[in-house]
Amino acid sequence: MAKKMKLKFDKYWGAPEKRNKMIFISCVLDPPYKFNSLSFGLKKMFGDKGPGIEKDVLKYMTSLFNEYVKNDSKDKGSQLSSIEVATSSSRLEPIGEFGDFYEELFRHTSGSGGADSKSELEKYLAEDIEIGRQDFKILLWWEVNSPRFPILSEMARDVLAIPISSVASECAFSTGGCVLDSFRSSLTPKLVQALVCLQDWIRSELTPISIEEDLDSLEQLEKDMANLGKKPSVDDM
Repeated sequence: MAKKMKLKFDKYWGAPEKRNKMIFISCVLDPPYKFNSLSFGLKKMFGDKGPGIEKDVLKYMTSLFNEYVKNDSKDKGSQLSSIEVATSSSRLEPIGEFGDFYEELFRHTSGSGGADSKSELEKYLAEDIEIGRQDFKILLWWEVNSPRFPILSEMARDVLAIPISSVASECAFSTGGCVLDSFRSSLTPKLVQALVCLQDWIRSELTPISIEEDLDSLEQLEKDMANLGKKPSVDDM
């Protein structure tokens, strides 16, 4: 049983390098924590492997953010296509030897976002963390700051909406499968509960005891307990 639990644990949480990076990215997208708390937590959990995992999280998060930037650029490109057609017809053609210079200048000023070339993700990570408060609401923070981080706030909305399931963890540490197997599928809920309870008691004993050997006596005990609740019949008198 312990071996099965170990296999399930390794499958979901064993190798830290293979874990789903979304778990860590959701922490980075929490303004009071960001990479400050994540770095500390990874160091405490994984020791010397912590900094390497942190680099992988940053790399994965940057890659994910770039995908949102590409999608946003496609949307804006389709919206600006009609505007460019209108402006190109009304814009005066460059005249003289400075024509090429003005043409390149127009493309530069219309295509670039200014002197600041930092991405929204870099700006967000460079800012100081928010002061932790008990009433802090992460979704409200991203809604308020969406004008400053329009693309990153969309990414945060999607990442933070991912439901965290407890099925995997409950399954990994559940002893039900070790008690209720294919040969015991007809056991009553009361007997299954008694078997699970007895397992916990027996594990605390110094001398190991096999529950399978005492199964007949347990079933007889259940019958006796069921008979105690019955009213006496004519045959019993």
